[in-house]
Amino acid sequence: MTDIPLPSSDTAADLTTEGSSELGEIVHEARLWRDDGWTARVIKNEDDEGWAVEMIKDGEAEPALVGPWTMGRNKKDPKPLDTSAFNTLVKTASEVLRRHEQQLRAQLHKQVRVASADGNDELDITLDIVPDEIEPYALLTALDAFGEQLAQVQVAPNFKLSKASAAAWVENEFRRPG
Repeated sequence: MTDIPLPSSDTAADLTTEGSSELGEIVHEARLWRDDGWTARVIKNEDDEGWAVEMIKDGEAEPALVGPWTMGRNKKDPKPLDTSAFNTLVKTASEVLRRHEQQLRAQLHKQVRVASADGNDELDITLDIVPDEIEPYALLTALDAFGEQLAQVQVAPNFKLSKASAAAWVENEFRRPG
């Protein structure tokens, strides 16, 4: 049986595993990992003498996450990326994107509950802003207790939805406000 020499730790960290991913080749290098729709890149930290890692989702121009990265044993070079670190970075960057999407949705969607015109039922009044670059607008919608749409009108994107404005719209028989 012949012993096959194992690469030194420096060489092992620079090995590249190639295969195919959605947008390109799978890369597993010490400072660059591309896999599972994400790219992790270890970069020089511009704010100090240390290192940072940026996580970029395939197809996006800007990183979803940039954070500090650990120094290697020589206290000069960055610690190499590995499977565990990459998976943790993917999980963290995905959570950042999810929270960003939730925040954006909260800014673009508002909802209040008011009494119907006869006072016997409750209506959900929603405002959904459509952030079009040329002509942004919002849709004001009335839904009954079963989620059935009763009325919908287009309003200015800066329309302020409140219990009072929703009740006024209901009392005005769903005529376009303003």
